[in-house]
Amino acid sequence: MSDIQLDYRVPAGDLAEYVTLFYNFRADVPIFEDTERADHAQFRLRLDSGGGEYAFPDGSVQQAQEHHLIGPTSGAMKVRANGPVEIFGMGVTAAGWAAMVGNDASSMLNRVIDASGMFGAARLRTAAMALRKAPDNDARFAIGEALVRELVRVGDVGAIRFVRQVDEWLAGSPSPEMDDLVATTRLSRRQVERKCNALYGAPPKLLARKYRALRAAVAMVSDSEQVDDLIERGFYDQSHLIREVKQFTGLTPRQIKAEPSLLARLTISQRTALGGQVSPLISDT
Repeated sequence: MSDIQLDYRVPAGDLAEYVTLFYNFRADVPIFEDTERADHAQFRLRLDSGGGEYAFPDGSVQQAQEHHLIGPTSGAMKVRANGPVEIFGMGVTAAGWAAMVGNDASSMLNRVIDASGMFGAARLRTAAMALRKAPDNDARFAIGEALVRELVRVGDVGAIRFVRQVDEWLAGSPSPEMDDLVATTRLSRRQVERKCNALYGAPPKLLARKYRALRAAVAMVSDSEQVDDLIERGFYDQSHLIREVKQFTGLTPRQIKAEPSLLARLTISQRTALGGQVSPLISDT
């Protein structure tokens, strides 16, 4: 058995609007250090007794509480934790943010906060205890799904519709045009930007850059495309491709192809294997 394991699970149908994927991560090492790519918000329950911290792309270094919520990230972040590490977590979609958190996501961009104060310390302690006692990952994922059902308030139909439109816009082209999103949503440019900031934590232009770079990184690992092909995905030239991929993954294209970090390899291989079961924004990035 490997010292480091990452297992994903696709959420049940009624939770697919709110959760990208559930995951269980274990690292049986004295100290775990790696780089996490830019991503959706993350809700994590730490099942071990160690401490950890995140170094965000804005330069801030923040301590991670036992149960914590990481806001959307605008670039790759460094993670360091005392081992052994065991975490149960989930990616929180923009619609999930609206349904479970509710505040402006841009205020939480590149930030980590104590989830106990938001979701209730007793509830999270109970969930963590059940997760520790669970006999296998199937049981853990079932506990995670039950917890999300408790946390999701009545879904905001307007927010869900807008998130679907934005996600389709992001998935529909390597370099989507803002005018197309404005036309689809029938909102003004300013309204679209305001709603994206509130739900995704970032404006549409940054979201488009993020997913373009993440798709390119996945394509590099799979060797399905050459650099010249990737540049045609909306990058100006090779230097632009390198800068963008490095910002959002923390690795250069050369590192991704030749020496990706263990976490990058696990993340990419397992997410791409889910193709057809989840949105392309998840499986292709």
